[in-house]
Amino acid sequence: MMKTIDIKTIRKDFPILESEINGRKLVYLDSAATSQKPIPVIDRMADFMINENGTVRRGVYDLSVKSTQAFDEARKSIRSFLNAPREEEIIFTRGTTESINLVAHSLCHYLKSQGEFEILVSEIEHHANIVPWQINAELVGARIKVIPVLDNGELDQEEYKNLISSGKIKVLAIGHVSNSLGTVNPIKEMIKLARDQGVITLVDGAQGVCHSTVDVQDLDCDFYAFSGHKLYGPTGIGVLYGRYNLLEKLPPYHGGGEMIETVSFEKTTYAKPPFKFEAGTPAIVEAIGLGEAIKYINKIGMGNIKIYEDYLLNYTNKKLSQIEGLRIIGEARDKASIISFVFDDIEAFDIGTMMNQYGVAIRTGHHCAQPVMKRFGLSSTARISLAMYNTEDDIDRAVDALQKVVEIFR
Repeated sequence: MMKTIDIKTIRKDFPILESEINGRKLVYLDSAATSQKPIPVIDRMADFMINENGTVRRGVYDLSVKSTQAFDEARKSIRSFLNAPREEEIIFTRGTTESINLVAHSLCHYLKSQGEFEILVSEIEHHANIVPWQINAELVGARIKVIPVLDNGELDQEEYKNLISSGKIKVLAIGHVSNSLGTVNPIKEMIKLARDQGVITLVDGAQGVCHSTVDVQDLDCDFYAFSGHKLYGPTGIGVLYGRYNLLEKLPPYHGGGEMIETVSFEKTTYAKPPFKFEAGTPAIVEAIGLGEAIKYINKIGMGNIKIYEDYLLNYTNKKLSQIEGLRIIGEARDKASIISFVFDDIEAFDIGTMMNQYGVAIRTGHHCAQPVMKRFGLSSTARISLAMYNTEDDIDRAVDALQKVVEIFR
């Protein structure tokens, strides 16, 4: 087994992995949907609610001061994690979906005064990076253009170059990693081409930030969005990194308390970023939990995690290749630890249902990526997604269960 991380110690930090499903020890292979949470994150959130709970930035009493300090510390941790230039460029949201909706709404309304424009997305995007752009494009009269995907799951870079250089594109919204295929897009190169054309860039990092180091300054993107619950943190919290000079120009997405400077019935003026985009009482304990998750990841080292997950991905591919009739969908040269597969004679839903009987949790369906399914002539796939707490034994048990399922249906 690859030894870049101490897998035994890590697994002890995730007590849910010791639970049983249908009388068998759980094998959890759906981390692309949501990751499990380590004890340090759970304990930090519980400790905050027991000992520090108070509203942030709205009280002078001790609990409010302590909670504000903890909340601000989480923002600092995230700034460092992404290597963002300023803390004010880190906006808390409910997740990647809200982060993208925020940018789509505010950016489209900002750009509409510049005349007709086009928004470029790819054929392998999650619905969360398609639908918000469609909604807002319709409101402002913009058009959506699509980068096609090749048979191996990689984006057609030649067609991308043609599209981005058309002079009509104003926004590129691109996923870092495909949640359905595992494809790692060459986002740094794509962003450079976009910047050369004066195009504003947003990266959907929901699947990217949990598998490799992200440096927004090195990427040179304008926006980067991700969710806490895929990064060993809690649900209900997400992050939007935004370039400060753009955040200053964009109109707010939500209105309410905290995001204002002054309010009167004649006119309201808005606070500076990030507060302009954080209306209402924030998800305080969730943000603190995410900050703790980042501390946990930093102790292990994202580079070590990537090496280990790459090893597990190769191990899983070799094991799956031994199953007759199994076909992997998406075989890009650069992949994260996500594998979608199908059988011509067995429905994905049936595979997932039966594997659960053996204690193995995988995802089945269209993975909120219906255009990808349509492109490959499918309605659904079965998906294995790996995390740093998985082992060779997990894979062996999953493949053994899958073999038994195949035998049952044949």
